[in-house]
Amino acid sequence: MRRFWERAEAVPREGGWGVALDGRALRLPSGTTLSVPTRALAEAIAEEWQAAGGAKGAEVRLAALGVTRVIATAIDRVAPDPEATVAALAKYGAADLLCYRAEFPPELAARQAERWQPLLDWAALALDAPLVVTAGVVPVAQPPAALAALRGALARRSPVALAALGVAVPALGSLVLGLALADGRIGPEEAHALATLDEAFQAEEWGEDAEAAARLAAIAADVRLAARILALDQPERVA
Repeated sequence: MRRFWERAEAVPREGGWGVALDGRALRLPSGTTLSVPTRALAEAIAEEWQAAGGAKGAEVRLAALGVTRVIATAIDRVAPDPEATVAALAKYGAADLLCYRAEFPPELAARQAERWQPLLDWAALALDAPLVVTAGVVPVAQPPAALAALRGALARRSPVALAALGVAVPALGSLVLGLALADGRIGPEEAHALATLDEAFQAEEWGEDAEAAARLAAIAADVRLAARILALDQPERVA
């Protein structure tokens, strides 16, 4: 796509906020006029479009429009049927990364217990979702009541938050980490560090692999993007 606009700015719309490109409403690929619930989200999207390409006529990479891409998913795919996204994300709770611990070496097992267990304790207390921990990779059945509680925590989220979690949870491999990120229990850097604890341990032991490092960097970028959108989706305070 080539840049056809000079100025992108957030503008009020009925029931929310939109973005105007040289005065014309920004539309999504589906043809829907973009409308978001908070001014902060609209300003973040406008900022992306203002920076994209650098100048009128320049080539615009879709990778530069990360917030816009997630919001388009929220509007066009999540909002019409939130239950489908809730169901897809809830599956991660049944096989949450934090529940599967190493048997060997003992140093890794101890690090997992030290770093991961506090988040499982948080899920049990804050979300009423106590999960079972096991050693190895053999699947373990989780309590139906805990899985229902995790699903309920998802169902209470807005379409924007669900779209952001749709980025974060698969990247992290953990619904618990995704919900902790959404609730502000942890930040994106900590979420990424917890999700990639095993890889970090292996790098310490054997050295860093360039391909693995690139994959971890991509995960970090996805988590940062999701965390930013989750923060921007928070209701704005009235002074």
